Amino acid sequence: MIEAAMIWNEPNNKSHWDPEIDPDWSSFADHVIRAGNSIAAINPAITRVLGGMSPIDPHWVNRMRAHGALDAVDVIAVHGFPLDWNLWSIHDWPKKIAEIEAVTDKPIWVTEVGVGSFGAEEVQVFGVEKTAELLIGRVPNIYWYSLYDLPQSWGATTRHREAEGSSYYRHFYMGLIREDGTPKPSLDVYARHAADMGLMQWFHFEDPRLDEAVGWLKRLGTRKLRTGLSWADRFRPNALDWFDRQMEALADFEVTVTFCFTPEHLGVQPHHTSPARDPQMFADFCAEMIDRYAPAQASSGKATPLKLVASA
Repeated sequence: MIEAAMIWNEPNNKSHWDPEIDPDWSSFADHVIRAGNSIAAINPAITRVLGGMSPIDPHWVNRMRAHGALDAVDVIAVHGFPLDWNLWSIHDWPKKIAEIEAVTDKPIWVTEVGVGSFGAEEVQVFGVEKTAELLIGRVPNIYWYSLYDLPQSWGATTRHREAEGSSYYRHFYMGLIREDGTPKPSLDVYARHAADMGLMQWFHFEDPRLDEAVGWLKRLGTRKLRTGLSWADRFRPNALDWFDRQMEALADFEVTVTFCFTPEHLGVQPHHTSPARDPQMFADFCAEMIDRYAPAQASSGKATPLKLVASA
C-alpha cells in the first residue's frame, strides 16, 4: 500500500521550516538522515523521498548534499505552482526539472503541482491539461494538488497573509472539487489523465471528507495518492485510531505518505515549523508509522499489505 515515505514538506519554504532557527538547514539535514535511516531499517523496500522543495532550487539540493542528507533518500521531490505563486511560466516545467537533474542523479518526482481557480475556473482547466502535457512521461511520479478546495473556515498553513494581495486566498481554490462538494470543470480534464497523474490531498485530523474522497478517487481512476501523517497529531487523543482509519481507507492506492509538522512541545520553538529539540524523536515517529503500516517481510524484504494492530 505504501509506495514511498516523504521526509517533511517544503523544507526550503519558511511556511513549513523556520530558517531563522536553522539558517543553513544543518538541523533539517540531521532530521532527514535520522529519519531516512530509521525508515530503511524497518523496511528497505520503501522509497524515501526528500520533502518536496518549493521553490525549486538546485543550490538548496547542493546544500543538502554537503550536509550528507542525500545519502539517506532515494528520490528528490519538487513542488511548483507557476500560475499562482511561482515567478516562472508553466511552460518552463521541463527546464525546472532539468535544473535539479543537473545536480543529482537521483530520480525527480513532482509531488505537488497545482493551478488554482481563484481568478477563473478556465485557467485551472488549462493548467491541468498543460501540466499533463509537459510532465507525463518526463518524470516518474506526478501528484496534482489537490482533490478538494481548502475550506475557508480551516485557514491555510502559510506565511502569506491578506496584505499580500491574492496570495493567501489562492490557497482555498486549488482543488478540483469546490468546498460545497460540487465538481469544477477541471475534474473532467484530470480524469482523462488520472492513470498517469496522481493526486495530493491532505486529510486533517478526523477529516469528514475522507470516505467521500476515496469514492471520488476510485471513480476518477486515480492509482497514486500522496497524503500526510502528522507528527504533531500523534499526540492528540485517539491519534492512532484516526491514523488507522485513514490508512485503511487508502489501502487500494499506491500511497506516498508525508511525515512532517513538529509537535509544539518538542520543538526548539513551540511551532510546527521548528526543528525538533531531539531529531531522533522525529525519526522514531517515522519508524513507528512504517512499522505499523508498511512492515517488511523478513523473507523477501518487500512491503506487506496493510495490517492494523490494536491502538496503544
